[in-house]
Amino acid sequence: MQSAQTGIDTNDVRVERMIEWLRDAHAMEAQAESMLTKQAARIEHYPEMKARIEQHIEETRNQSRLIEQCLDRYGHSASTLKDMGGKMMAMGQAMGGMMVEDEIVKGGQMGYVFENLEIASYTILIAAAEAVGDTETKQICESILKEEEAMATWILDNLPQLTQAYLTRASTPDAVAKR
Repeated sequence: MQSAQTGIDTNDVRVERMIEWLRDAHAMEAQAESMLTKQAARIEHYPEMKARIEQHIEETRNQSRLIEQCLDRYGHSASTLKDMGGKMMAMGQAMGGMMVEDEIVKGGQMGYVFENLEIASYTILIAAAEAVGDTETKQICESILKEEEAMATWILDNLPQLTQAYLTRASTPDAVAKR
């Protein structure tokens, strides 16, 4: 059977896998939005990190909408179950982060790891879209990939400064450093 919007055979196992990976990406973005929103709300003393996270929240919301468009073109929707699972995982991560004294540093570290997971996922989706001849999905995923790479680079470039700011606050009597 062919998708009316894409003209691509939806019975092709490659298309089936790509659709599944698009659903995974949507769930990943739901997890990212939840995780980033909770993280930004808790940051008190690191304004540059907070501002960059808030910017990436907006990018993440747009990425989610773009993935929905890709799924819609194939007559599919995001997986509510996967999205819910991603949000539950983000809640657990946020709760765990609240328990450590170096929350801001661990948050930066985990943010970098998560961005690289997203980079790998979109790299896979680009290859899958190329394999099935879906240029629109490929272009969307390439656009998202650039944003994820930019965020990962920003985090990595700013981890030393964030760590030093945290250590300075942590060594200052009566200063709250963790967030």
